[in-house]
Amino acid sequence: MSELTPPTAWTPDGETPIANAPRLPSEDTLIEAIATVYDPEIPVNIYELGLIYVVEIDDGGAVKVEMTLTAPGCPSAQELPEQVRSAVSSVAGVTSCRVETVWDPPWDPSRMTEEARLQLNMF
Repeated sequence: MSELTPPTAWTPDGETPIANAPRLPSEDTLIEAIATVYDPEIPVNIYELGLIYVVEIDDGGAVKVEMTLTAPGCPSAQELPEQVRSAVSSVAGVTSCRVETVWDPPWDPSRMTEEARLQLNMF
């Protein structure tokens, strides 16, 4: 889970790596880290549940995650964002991580992946 990609710049010859720029983790690597976080009431990781709306990384390695919860009264409302921040911060190349809990659009089961639906017998 430590795949790092060099930042690139567009040139007439195509994308070229920027010399001496920090290597950044790929979006897939960040998602793998997020997928290690599970809702304690549901045996599916929060990425597969569809709770992650945005994962952005800037050129300096700062990551922004926007996530939601299954319900506003979720008993894990304090711990899940902190677990996401910790998981993302542990990825090589991440310099900081900000996790925001958002409520729009509201979560519903249609946001779950097919794999999550299978695990929860929701077909």
